[in-house]
Amino acid sequence: MSIPKLNQFKEANFLSRVPFLAFCLFIGWFIFTFLLLPNVTVLIDTFWSDGELSFSAFERLSKSDRAIQSVLNSFLLAAVLTFTVNAVGTFIVLVTEYFDIKGANLLRLGFMSTFVFSGMVLNNGYLYVYGDSGLLTKLLLHVFPNMDPNWFTGFPAVVFVMTFACTTNHMLFLRNGVKGLDNNTIEAAKNLGSNQWQVLKDVVFPTLKPILITLVIMTFQLGLGAMAAPVMVGGDFETISPLILTFTQRPTSRDLAALLSMILGIAQIVLLVVMTKNEKKGNYMSISKTKTRVTKQKITHPVVNGIVHAVSYMLFLIYTTPLVLVVLFSFMNLQGISQSVLSWEYFTLDNYIHILTDRNSYGPLLTSIGYSGIAAVLAVLFMTLVARIVMKNRNSKLAQAMEYLFYVPWLLPALMIALGLILAYDAPSSLLFGNSVVGSVWILPLTYMIMMLPSTLRYIKGAYYSFDDHLEDASRILGASSIRTFLQIILPALLPTALALVALNFNTYLADYDLSAFLYHPAYPTMGIAIRSNADATTNINAAAVNLVYSVILMGVSSVMFYLIYGRGSQVGERRSGIKKTKKTLKTPLTETEMPKVAPGKPAVGDNG
Repeated sequence: MSIPKLNQFKEANFLSRVPFLAFCLFIGWFIFTFLLLPNVTVLIDTFWSDGELSFSAFERLSKSDRAIQSVLNSFLLAAVLTFTVNAVGTFIVLVTEYFDIKGANLLRLGFMSTFVFSGMVLNNGYLYVYGDSGLLTKLLLHVFPNMDPNWFTGFPAVVFVMTFACTTNHMLFLRNGVKGLDNNTIEAAKNLGSNQWQVLKDVVFPTLKPILITLVIMTFQLGLGAMAAPVMVGGDFETISPLILTFTQRPTSRDLAALLSMILGIAQIVLLVVMTKNEKKGNYMSISKTKTRVTKQKITHPVVNGIVHAVSYMLFLIYTTPLVLVVLFSFMNLQGISQSVLSWEYFTLDNYIHILTDRNSYGPLLTSIGYSGIAAVLAVLFMTLVARIVMKNRNSKLAQAMEYLFYVPWLLPALMIALGLILAYDAPSSLLFGNSVVGSVWILPLTYMIMMLPSTLRYIKGAYYSFDDHLEDASRILGASSIRTFLQIILPALLPTALALVALNFNTYLADYDLSAFLYHPAYPTMGIAIRSNADATTNINAAAVNLVYSVILMGVSSVMFYLIYGRGSQVGERRSGIKKTKKTLKTPLTETEMPKVAPGKPAVGDNG
C-alpha cells in the first residue's frame, strides 16, 4: 500500500472512531458530574466539621439500639425475600408460560397486575383486605371474636406484602427468557429420557441463569431498601430506609443517614461483585441453527397437576383482591371508605368529577407522564450503548470500572442523591455549563434517569448474554459497519427487553414523591406532590378518597403504557428476533442443483435436511 493511501486509510479509520471517542468523553463527564461529585459532596458535608474530619457518626450509630436493629431487620428481610420472591416469581412464570395450565391467560393477567399496582398504592390495597378494618379481618372477627384486629403487622406482614409485590421483574424479564427458550433443545432432552424436572434442572434453568442471577441481585437490593411496606404494615419492624428518611430530614442527623446509606451500599456492591464474577464462569444458550418457540408442557402426574392448578388460582386471588378493592372503594364516599363498607348507598362519582375537571388536578398527571417518559427512554438508550461497550471489552479493567461506577445510585438512597445534587450545584457550575439545579425544570427527570441506570444496565447486560455473537460476526463478514450491525442485528434482538425496561421505569417513577419533594419546580408539581397536597385536611375531598382516585388513574395510565410498549412492542421485537413459531415450517426455496431429490420416507442429505 502506498504512503498516500495508507494515510487516507488512517484518517478514515480515525474519523470513524470520532463518535465513539466523543461518547466515551460524554460518559466520563456524566459519571463525574452526576454520580461521583454529588455523593462526595454529601460525605464531605457530613463528615467534615469545623475544618477537620469527624467520625462521631460511628460512635453515635453504635450507641443507637434503634439504628442497629433497623440494620439487622433490613438484612433479615433481604435474605428472606431472596427466597420467597424468587420462588413465587419463578412459579408464576412457569405456570403461565412453560406449563400447560387451564386459564393461563387469566392467571397471567392477575400476576401482571403489579405492573400497574405497586408502591404505596399496593400497600393501601392490602390494608383494605388484611388491615384492622379490612374485609378479611372483619370476616375473621365474626369467626374468632377474640382475635387481635391488628394481626396483619410486623415482619410476617412485610414479607407477605413484598413477596407478591416484587415479582414484577420476573413477569417482565424471566417471562421473556422463557418465551425465548428453544423448543428443539427441550424436545431433545425429553427424547433422551429426561423427565420434566430433569428438563427444568438441566436445560431450562441453566439457559436462564443470567436472568436469574440478575433477579437475585435485584430482590436482595429491594429487601435492603424496603420503604413502603415497612412504613405501612411493618409496625415496630423498622428497616433502614424509613430511618434514613427520618435522619435526612434532621440536619443534625444527616451524618447518621449517610452512614446507614453507606452500609446499604457496601452490602449491595459486595453482592453485585460476587454475582458478576459467578456470571462470568459460564452461561448457557441454544446452539440450534433454527430456534422454535417453546411448546407448553403438560404436567403428566395428576396429583401434581391438581396441586399446581390449586396453588396458581390461590395466588391469583392474593394478587387481584387488593386491586379490585381499591377500584371499588374509589367510588365510595367518605363514610363508605372510613367504614370499609361497599354499598350502593355510598356510591358516588364526585371524587372523579372533581379531579378530572380541575386543571390543577390533571396538570400534575401530565407533568409526571412527561418526566417519567423522558427519563425512561433516555435511561434505556444510554445503558444500551454503555452495555455494548462493556460486553465488547469484558476483559478490560477500565470497562469494568466504568460498569461499577454506573451502580453508584445503588450505594445511596434516592433522598441522599437528591440532597447531593442540591449541595453540589446550588450555585451556577461550570460542570453544568453555568447552570444550577435551583429552580430548574430538568433536574427532576435527570434524577429519575440517574436512579434508573443501575437496574437498566443489569437487565440490558443480561439480555446481551443471550445474544448469539455469531450473528454479529456474520454481519461483519458480509461487510456491514459496526453501526449498521448494531441497528439491524443487535438492537432488534434486545428490543423486547429494552421496551419492557421503558415501561417498568416509567411506571416506577410515575407517582414518585420522595425525589419530587426535594427537586420539583413549583410551577410544575408532580403527581406525588399533588397527592400529598390534596391529602391536606383543608381540601374539599378527604385524603383517602383522593389517593384512591389517583391510584385508579395511575393504574389506567400505566396499563395503557404497558400495552402499547410491552405488549405490542414485544411482539414486534419477537418478529424481528428470528424466532419462529413451532406451528410454522421454514420454507426455503431450493433448486435441483442445491439438493438432490429423495424418495419419500428417506432422510435428506446436507445441512438443510
